[in-house]
Amino acid sequence: MLSKRLIACLDVRNGCVVKGVNFEELREAGDPAALAARYNREGIDEVVVLDVTATIEGRRAFEATIRAVSEELFIPLTVGGGIRTEADAAAALDAGADKVGVNSAALADPPLLTRLAARYGSQAVVVAVDAKRVAGRFQVFARSGRASTERDAVEWAIEAESRGAGEVLLTSIDRDGTRSGFDCELTAAVSGAVSIPVIASGGAGTFEHFTAVFTEGRADAALAASVFHYSEHAVADLKRHLSERGVPVRC
Repeated sequence: MLSKRLIACLDVRNGCVVKGVNFEELREAGDPAALAARYNREGIDEVVVLDVTATIEGRRAFEATIRAVSEELFIPLTVGGGIRTEADAAAALDAGADKVGVNSAALADPPLLTRLAARYGSQAVVVAVDAKRVAGRFQVFARSGRASTERDAVEWAIEAESRGAGEVLLTSIDRDGTRSGFDCELTAAVSGAVSIPVIASGGAGTFEHFTAVFTEGRADAALAASVFHYSEHAVADLKRHLSERGVPVRC
């Protein structure tokens, strides 16, 4: 069985890491480069940097931030936010990213995933899917959770894979920042429908939440922000906890 990955997420606004609840009420949580360096030392498997206002403001992710973070890392770095074109992806990768995350632009122009995969390989293309329960189904939202697309999350993940995405970053808007646990039902539904890795995001609060999303949710990786940012849970302790419960993790 492949090892499960633990991923730290840095939501960045104006060069500073922020964290909120349900994609709102953002508060500052530290310097992105300093946090990246700490995670690298502590044994996190990957880091994701999301420029949370780039799409709303119609600009690229801050390349200076990407470069500063990448210089602190010896692990994979994914960058999202403001990746609307092949040129935007090229700028992020040139600044030090290993993968690019595409959300709103892929929903508006699905062939963008195919073009990026053809140019950089599917392993460098992550489709970010922000989903919320609406009328008994998981509905996809764009523009940092502000705009409903009426697309079904499972169906969109299947299409994104067929178009060349190599990974799904699946965020539960309902659980984001709540620390009430990952949405294992949502994660299992998507994981069971695609053959590419699924990263679960939104709701991490305890060690048991990670155990649940890897077992019940069938996630390949789990992403968290605040529980790591504020040093509430040591990465090594979490990995030991998972290993003791039969979840394979990277040492």
